[in-house]
Amino acid sequence: MQTSELVFSLSRRRCWLAPSLALGLAALGAPSPATAQVTTLTVAVDLSLAGPMDEVARAFAARRAGLRVALVPGEPGALLAQMAQPGSTIDVLAGADAETAAYGRQRRLLGPAPDLVFAGNTLVLMVPVALAVPVQRLADLARPELARIAIGRVNTVAVGRYAREAINAQRLWPLVQRKLVQVGSAAEVLALVKAAEVEAGFVYGSDAAAAGAAVRVVETLATTTPLRYSAATAAASRQAALAEAFVAHLRSEAAREVWRRAGLVLV
Repeated sequence: MQTSELVFSLSRRRCWLAPSLALGLAALGAPSPATAQVTTLTVAVDLSLAGPMDEVARAFAARRAGLRVALVPGEPGALLAQMAQPGSTIDVLAGADAETAAYGRQRRLLGPAPDLVFAGNTLVLMVPVALAVPVQRLADLARPELARIAIGRVNTVAVGRYAREAINAQRLWPLVQRKLVQVGSAAEVLALVKAAEVEAGFVYGSDAAAAGAAVRVVETLATTTPLRYSAATAAASRQAALAEAFVAHLRSEAAREVWRRAGLVLV
């Protein structure tokens, strides 16, 4: 039996170790409670930011002994609902849009510190390369030959709300509403466009930049509300100081370099 197995076996039997034996096992390389202890910081993050956020989180943890940052990716609205559940372990909400953050404040799910805006994005209209789609600008979505346009759910998904703003700005909503295929995230919109299952879709600019040659960006669209990502600590976090340090880290120069490489807008 190896040393680590011996320690595990003895601890499961609730046996007491004499000091001399404990010191001997430590000398052989058995982990002590101090070195084995790991603190986990749980960060709920917008699904569209999961990739670059993983890099930023690993850099933050690397500077703190015994720290692990666990990411929970999803749509901000759904993540906020998860934070409202009894026993939630989420410490930070990162990537929320302004409407979701305000709702979190209203429900007192977010801590007292102000939301920190750490990056921005753009909204683009894209089409699948595999289809000969007659779309060169947003107004072309009203053409009768177009039947399926992917969009995030306008009531619950931030990218869907931004897309509705862009459509309304050109007074096109009555002309395209029946064509809309509403889905649960920008990632789902992107998947539908890449598979040519729809004729157009609205996604973030950073998603489009990473999508490859299967899609073509038609237009970068203006929105009434700027596309901004904010972060805040959870009101129920049991490690508020660490959570606040992580939120502040999202504006560090190292983090900003990651956001830039991911195609986000620096703010």
